[in-house]
Amino acid sequence: MVTRDAMRSFSLVLLCYAATACALSRSTDGPVHTYVLGPAESAWDGGTQAMPPGIHGVLVVGLPQAEAGFEQPRIAYVQRPYEVNYYATNQWADTPARMLVPLLIHSLESTGLWRAVVPMPTTVRGDYRLDTSGLLLQQEFFRQPSRTRIVLRAQLIDMNEQRVIGARSFEALEPAPSDDAYGGVLAANRAAAQVLHAVEAWISSCLKGSGKSNC
Repeated sequence: MVTRDAMRSFSLVLLCYAATACALSRSTDGPVHTYVLGPAESAWDGGTQAMPPGIHGVLVVGLPQAEAGFEQPRIAYVQRPYEVNYYATNQWADTPARMLVPLLIHSLESTGLWRAVVPMPTTVRGDYRLDTSGLLLQQEFFRQPSRTRIVLRAQLIDMNEQRVIGARSFEALEPAPSDDAYGGVLAANRAAAQVLHAVEAWISSCLKGSGKSNC
């Protein structure tokens, strides 16, 4: 015999799945919502100031190379491993890679380490170059609340000596305040701030020249 408590628990599970299904609906009805990747201004506080301003010359920043499936403006989400889905009426204003470039530049300028930070393509011959690859940005529904993950691999190159100083992978995972596209966007911006600060600190450590262990 099914008890009243069991029926109540089963009803709550059904409501939970129904809410998630509505949030992830692929219906194209209704307006398209467009979002930007841009952490709040307060997220730029506390940047690295480890060196005298401009001591390291010019840094050239390349366009991040995205993982397959993430090189488009569609907002990606996953409900099970290896299967990428996209919101139908929610999208980024540009590809995550293109949106990340000005954020990287702003973040690195705030450190005071560089005379200038210049995006590629450029005719400027920089003293250093930052290449980034393996960019992944997705909202994950493996658990509740959902979480947004950002993954990025960075490589710092000394252009004068034509050598790779160091390379490192960065990852941030932030819970979404709501299990829908907008909740994923808010979490994405917090995750982006984490990754940007981590890249700042890593580059500063590399430039201290105290051994490869820092880089």
